[in-house]
Amino acid sequence: MKYADEFRDKAIAQGIARAIGAEVSSQRAYRFMEFCGGHTHAISRYGLEDLLPANVRMIHGPGCPVCVLPASRIDMAIRLVDRPEVTLCVYGDLMRAPGSQGQSLLRAKALGADIRMVYSTLDAIRLAEQAPSREVVFFAIGFETTTPPTAVMIRIAEKKRLKGLSVFCNHVLTPSAMHSILENPKIRDTGGVPIDGFIGPAHVSTIIGTQPYEPLAEQFGKPIVIAGFEPLDVMQAILMLVRQVNEDRYQVENQYSRAVTREGNRRAKDEVSQIFELREQFEWRGLGLVPNSGMKLKPAYAQFDAEARFAIHDLRVADNPACECCAILRGAKRPVECKLFGTVCTPETPIGSCMVSSEGACAAYWTYGRVRDEQLRRTS
Repeated sequence: MKYADEFRDKAIAQGIARAIGAEVSSQRAYRFMEFCGGHTHAISRYGLEDLLPANVRMIHGPGCPVCVLPASRIDMAIRLVDRPEVTLCVYGDLMRAPGSQGQSLLRAKALGADIRMVYSTLDAIRLAEQAPSREVVFFAIGFETTTPPTAVMIRIAEKKRLKGLSVFCNHVLTPSAMHSILENPKIRDTGGVPIDGFIGPAHVSTIIGTQPYEPLAEQFGKPIVIAGFEPLDVMQAILMLVRQVNEDRYQVENQYSRAVTREGNRRAKDEVSQIFELREQFEWRGLGLVPNSGMKLKPAYAQFDAEARFAIHDLRVADNPACECCAILRGAKRPVECKLFGTVCTPETPIGSCMVSSEGACAAYWTYGRVRDEQLRRTS
């Protein structure tokens, strides 16, 4: 974005806050979930909750792909790199994501596994070209935003006949997760607190557009506002949600119109649809098995599918029972309600995925909000 100051104007933010205060009804509560960790960080970084009336509550949602990746998929990747011929390419923030029993890719690397941190799918292609005798596996992870680059990587690998390159696919779909949150009473109620509306993800929506959220709003009667990540974006989205709730409307509105359209990026979606298809179900940390929420390679591209190539079988493992990441990802708890937060669990020594990821709720609270929230807890 070329201009940022105009979306961080303090006077305008205060004006929007006054409008929210004037329009909320004192007779009801407003509970809005921000799905994306980028919004959670904006709310914490700029102190936006301090500008909201007491009866407007923000509920933190699943956050980011690293946060919701289950421990079982980390364990599967670690088993994969036990093979001496495998080189695993991963993004840096995934290295410390927790598996079961204290395992992580960083620890596996320290024990001798060939794991390389990369910045893009092109790095994996170059490595496969430079080391044709190795089995180079790209750990593909992300919401709809990062799926198109993985599809392009497979296209390039096919064109260059890179027989040693494959993909361990962990791409997931946000509308399916939102559907699960609204449909499952255990998740939807978030510890007894219903959800009145969503702030929808920004970057994801630049790819898929706003249309995929429309059936959710209609089926569950919940307003959804797609918003950018700047503080004024978030404040305006909250005002739009308040107005929909007051008017008993449940529509998909697009606050982030400077980047998002209803149709999304058609070229990117076409590329993804040619390479990938839906899994029947995929496990999310905190949400469990979510139907039609994961992607896998189509049979025509099975030669690039690491799970088929190396006969990797699904695992089911338990999360650390002392860590509250699963409840935090559902919005049932705030980070400071976890007894590990700020004690044994810090960014330097993370225990859960919410502290590992730079977009996790725990990381946001540690960086911006832990003092404020502790003060609120003591006075409540």
